[in-house]
Amino acid sequence: MFRKEIKVLDCTIRDGGLINKWDFSDDFVKAVLVALAKSGIDYMEIGYKASRKIISPDGLGKWRFCDEDDIRKVCEGVDLNGMKLSAMVDIGRVEADEIIPADKSVFDMVRVASYVKDIDKAIELVKRFHDHGYETTINIMAVSRALSVDLEEALKQLAESEVPTVYVVDSNGALYSEQIDYMVKKYQKYLPGKTIGIHAHNNQQLAYANTIESIIHGANMLDATVYGIGRGAGNCPLELLLGFLKNPKFRLRPVIELIEKEFIRLREKIEWGYIIPYAITGILDEHPRSAMELRDSAQKDEFTKFFDSFQTELII
Repeated sequence: MFRKEIKVLDCTIRDGGLINKWDFSDDFVKAVLVALAKSGIDYMEIGYKASRKIISPDGLGKWRFCDEDDIRKVCEGVDLNGMKLSAMVDIGRVEADEIIPADKSVFDMVRVASYVKDIDKAIELVKRFHDHGYETTINIMAVSRALSVDLEEALKQLAESEVPTVYVVDSNGALYSEQIDYMVKKYQKYLPGKTIGIHAHNNQQLAYANTIESIIHGANMLDATVYGIGRGAGNCPLELLLGFLKNPKFRLRPVIELIEKEFIRLREKIEWGYIIPYAITGILDEHPRSAMELRDSAQKDEFTKFFDSFQTELII
């Protein structure tokens, strides 16, 4: 698949940090940065931006806050090869007076995560960053749980906003290919002229397939992570996506080498990927937090009891 409009955003550190509270060393983050730059990736999302006035830093790594000096330090001496840096923000977790102009920042893009019910707040926050010179996106989370009428109203509001890119986010890893098709086409209908993005989770081992499905129907902003790392079941594996895109600007070898040198041993320390509890929450369209709690408990392999705890009437 080749389409010159397609851009790839790697969110390894940001989404992977949801597993270990962003406790990645500078050396690890730099290794990811260098490999992604060599691979020709368009954007690296290096973490979250948040105010320490609102969120306590206790127990959280630096990539949950992404201070400018920390980012500059890890980027020192690295040829980014045209790769841009991104950060994600949550509504209500940034202070307006802490936003600096983009021309004084290491960041090129800020992505705003929002549920459908908060879309007006997301639009307001995007405007603040847009006015400061940043590229922006809005990532509509948990679209699988949104009522159609509410989603359509949100998309109508976004159509009139300044945000150039809007994401389909399968937060629960619950969507199948036909639903991805439906969602991408719905976004295109209500958001003419805007770029559609996809962020898939791998609860049912469909993150890669669903990303491909979105590409086929016109999504041009694609999220992925190295070795599929990410909250719970993880995300679309970057190495598979690059292989599928077959764009001559992308190089797969640096990512393979990064996995060999950094991610194999990381996998021995923290857990992510397809596991039955995440499959269960995906099938039932539930947030994976309960599955994550189970995997952190002494009963982590009691899959049937976990399934029965939902008291579902489904017969599987």
